[in-house]
Amino acid sequence: MLIGDVARRSGVSARMLRHYDALGLVRPTGRTDAGYREYSEEDIRRIFHIESLRSLGLSLREVGRALDDPGFTPAALVDDLIRETRERITRETELLTRLRRIGAAEPAGWEDVLQVVALLQALGSQSAGKRQRAALSSVDEVPVPVEALVEAALSETDPNVAGALRWALAQLGDGGLALLAEGLGSPVAEVRTRAVRSIAEIPDGAATALLQDALTNPDIVVRRYAALALGARGGAEAVPTLVDMVVEGTNDVDAADALSALANRPESADQIVTRLADRLAHTTVEPPARRRLTQALADIPGITASRALADLSHDDDRVVALTAAYILGIRNEP
Repeated sequence: MLIGDVARRSGVSARMLRHYDALGLVRPTGRTDAGYREYSEEDIRRIFHIESLRSLGLSLREVGRALDDPGFTPAALVDDLIRETRERITRETELLTRLRRIGAAEPAGWEDVLQVVALLQALGSQSAGKRQRAALSSVDEVPVPVEALVEAALSETDPNVAGALRWALAQLGDGGLALLAEGLGSPVAEVRTRAVRSIAEIPDGAATALLQDALTNPDIVVRRYAALALGARGGAEAVPTLVDMVVEGTNDVDAADALSALANRPESADQIVTRLADRLAHTTVEPPARRRLTQALADIPGITASRALADLSHDDDRVVALTAAYILGIRNEP
């Protein structure tokens, strides 16, 4: 079979077939009287073998060894090809992500493209200072795709940079909420915490709804941050978690402050006092926790709280009794 026929049958160009011949990969079995290359069925079969191995990413040199060296084993080479392919996919995925983010910024010209690229690079810098400046400038100077800001916020470990990123997201309103909601379901605890803290700083109805859902999150840290944020927003559904935080001594001062803020609403004050009193009456609550609960009653207004404190002023725990009596004395001052 002449070279033109082989090219049509195999899909390999005549030029490449000549190249294979020059490299010694596929030498035609014969020549015609006119000196043209003539390929046998075995030659054609070898061409297909070469193309199959090339499709795996092997170089022509490696293909030659694979076909001609009896001692050549594929295991190590295949492992190398797997590693190289993964690295290439990672690079290409990063490039695709960068291009999508630039496109999302809707640049008007190449100057805008260069600015977005510079800001994206700064967000990924090893320098915390550069990352922080990029976060702060992302709102007023260069519009950064919200996806990039969310990714940065969910991965940032420096507290100052993290705060700047949360601020930047808050300026965007509910634009990043869907992605932050995905962060609440991350298998990584730190990512879940960063997600709920970012949501807590977004003053939006949709953010409040996400925080309400977060009160049932399996991660107790997420529930606590959600409760503190909801307490500041007047969300009475946070009361049970806030009381638990006072009992457990975890951010108990912040939790007590949130309960105090909620108690300024008449419809919430009695609910808070009732729940605090119930926990005080529970026999399994340790003395330190009972003292924290008593202190939490100090800033709860209303007669129901005063009655609870009056009962506690006769408590068997002397510290609790003295604390309650002291608080009552201050409340009764003209």
